[in-house]
Amino acid sequence: MTGERFVLLGLAPPRAAWFESVSRWTTSAALAAEFVKCVSAEEVRARLRSGRSHSALLVDTASPALDRDLVDDCAGHATPVIVVRNPRHPGAPGQARDLGVAAEMDSGFGPDDLIEVLSRYCRPVSDATGLPPGLDDQPAQGFWQAPLFVVCGPGGTGASTVAMALASGLGRDPRWGGRVLLADLARPGEQAMLHDSAELGPGLQELVEAHRLRRPEPGEISTMTFSVPRRGYRLLLGLRRPEAWAAMRPRAVDAALTGLRRSFQAVVADVTGDFEGEAEGGSADVEERNHVARSAARQATVCLAVGTPGLKGIHSLTVLIRQMVAAGAEPERVVAVLNRSPRHPRARAESARALASLLDASGATLALAGPVHLPERKLEDVLRHGHPIPGALTEPVTRAIGLVADRLADAPPPPNNPQRVTPGSLGTWADDRR
Repeated sequence: MTGERFVLLGLAPPRAAWFESVSRWTTSAALAAEFVKCVSAEEVRARLRSGRSHSALLVDTASPALDRDLVDDCAGHATPVIVVRNPRHPGAPGQARDLGVAAEMDSGFGPDDLIEVLSRYCRPVSDATGLPPGLDDQPAQGFWQAPLFVVCGPGGTGASTVAMALASGLGRDPRWGGRVLLADLARPGEQAMLHDSAELGPGLQELVEAHRLRRPEPGEISTMTFSVPRRGYRLLLGLRRPEAWAAMRPRAVDAALTGLRRSFQAVVADVTGDFEGEAEGGSADVEERNHVARSAARQATVCLAVGTPGLKGIHSLTVLIRQMVAAGAEPERVVAVLNRSPRHPRARAESARALASLLDASGATLALAGPVHLPERKLEDVLRHGHPIPGALTEPVTRAIGLVADRLADAPPPPNNPQRVTPGSLGTWADDRR
């Protein structure tokens, strides 16, 4: 096809030798390519969103912008990433593979070496707009992931205590092999206070940072958690400062959740009951702030939405469930929990009817016919002295997630129905015959 050439984006620190070499080769026609120098990751993203096709992004390992989010953005625009190893900042072994880049090259490569890599992993861009190139012809390798149980609720409902109760109940069950994790993913994180932890780290922020450029082994992830032997689980401390969410990039957060599920037999996540995204609030910053909760809800095996009885409590619980489902949680995986529920059966039945009436109005059908009722318990001394959580709190929630998990496991797989495609989302086909 005439008019074909490679269109390359480049990102490197100032005075990188290979950066100038590629520019010289393309200018002198020694390389049939166009090289677009970028000074920042923001410029790379802007050029990717411009609608123009690009063959690849060449990025130096010394560039601080090289992380999972940049690679993911390039993948979303069908642009493979080729990493150039900087001798002063070579990166950890296997780091590029963990990030999902197409290829790696030493910084001393020549024109022929670059052409060989481009011919193998990239496609040239013609004068017409072609179909997006495939990034990887090899099928993705799947791996086992532990079930993820998400617990959330409006402030003051005791959701963090319910998360502790669930983790404790699972920790007492020998089927989980003593490998149960309670992960504090809330903003702000309060599990350190509830466990009277004197440790300041490592915690969630360090875990996410470890996944930004590589994939830590399960043993390394386990060292970032702390044992709570009297309750049968391990604890991942949360953010020490609520504003630290700004340092956690979305793709690194997703990788960290996957890493936790690869390292333990069961993961209980205590998340903030705020799922607002850009579509609801019109702000990308709000969606990034809530990304931990939104991502956990989408991946959850079972979600426990915690509320309290009464007019305000039932209303807030209904709003929370609606937001959770809108964020991507499947209704058949959501279980309503009424904490500090009255003992009288009639009062419990009235709360259940009120919740069902409000949910029916929104068309949401949850996993269980009614909410899980947890009685009022004074836990001040239990929390202060680190005693085991009472069975009156652990058994109902453990039984509920067991019922839902077993039901989902026995359910037939969803039918492979055709999906509606937005016009233009698959690219365009150009007829090259002239």
